[in-house]
Amino acid sequence: MIIKPMIRSNICINSHPAGCAKAVRNQITRVKELFSGKTPGNPPRLALVIGCSTGYGLASRIAAGFGCGAATVGVSFEKPATDSRPGTPGWYNNLCFDSEAAAAALPARTLSADAFSRETKAAVIDAVTDTARTAGLPAQLDLVVYSLASPVRTDPATGIMHKSVIKPIGEPYSGKTFDMASGKISEVSVAPASDEEIASTVKVMGGEDWELWMAALEAAGVLSPSCRTVAYTYIGPELSWGIYKNGTIGRAKEDLERAALALNRKFAADGPGSARRAWVSVNKALVTRASAVIPIIPLYISCLFKVMKGKGLHEGCIEQISRLFLERLYTPEAAADAGKTQVDGEGRIRIDDWEMRDDVQQETAALLGRITEENLYAESDAAGFKHDFLQAHGFDVEGVDYEADAPTTAF
Repeated sequence: MIIKPMIRSNICINSHPAGCAKAVRNQITRVKELFSGKTPGNPPRLALVIGCSTGYGLASRIAAGFGCGAATVGVSFEKPATDSRPGTPGWYNNLCFDSEAAAAALPARTLSADAFSRETKAAVIDAVTDTARTAGLPAQLDLVVYSLASPVRTDPATGIMHKSVIKPIGEPYSGKTFDMASGKISEVSVAPASDEEIASTVKVMGGEDWELWMAALEAAGVLSPSCRTVAYTYIGPELSWGIYKNGTIGRAKEDLERAALALNRKFAADGPGSARRAWVSVNKALVTRASAVIPIIPLYISCLFKVMKGKGLHEGCIEQISRLFLERLYTPEAAADAGKTQVDGEGRIRIDDWEMRDDVQQETAALLGRITEENLYAESDAAGFKHDFLQAHGFDVEGVDYEADAPTTAF
């Protein structure tokens, strides 16, 4: 079938298989360029990425595999294609990663399953063991990346399904956004979350499941004594704090930081033979399926991209994660002692440092104040925002013939 993007209120409800595959291959090529001539210190040999199919999770798996040469296991919950309907973007991304890894002789296993469930954790542990055997490695994970972005989670202890929300806390939030289809700028107001919504968002997006994963992996004996684990968060500028940092998402991300501290306390208690370490990495603002519908974020990112591209500072997911690996997690200093990994005063890794530079933020704020419907595409990088959004679904990828018949079940 001929597949065109179907966008409703900044939500794309379909994907293009060939476009998704080409985008993954482009990221693999980019990782090879970024890692060329560079030798990570004590890089991972066996890595697990929880939430491996899109965004930072996919970039992490590509960097571990094609940058560091690691065998990888990935898990994500994706909807497969049928003969009449495309699958989710992540479903095609996973297929392409597996195909490219096989061609490069990189052992890899991908599971499509609910990562919150105990059954999935057990299946992943089996996959880790099998993948290690295939690679001729000990079944000892050197790296665990936690990058889940799910709207719902069923608590394995209670059986209760929790739903996350993107809402402010305490008072309503109003912010401008733009519609990608029409270019119209409008004011959007969001009512404050209830106590139940706050608690549910923390259950879905907080650190509890990360802790459960690490406990299950440790109990199964598949963590190396020097395993490193990292989860991702975002802070952003003060203008977005009402809906983000000080809202339900921010409350969940605070719990993610709590979990990192708890994991490190546990690792420290494991004894002198253990060099395990957990971090939260604060990453740059990028276009995701979620960010496109959060008030102020599309306009902010459009202005931010304009400024950062003008300064030669712009990074996509693959550049961000490559820098995380090469300049934070696997520097020669950090390789010898994980405690020497560069962090901020709160113990967080910061690869949002270029975004949060004073000059970048000042120029972005000034530009944001000048944006109107009339100058949106001329003054900001709204076109770049739209391109990245479409590309995340396999559209607007250079070199793909979108007029050609595209079988939905292959790429």
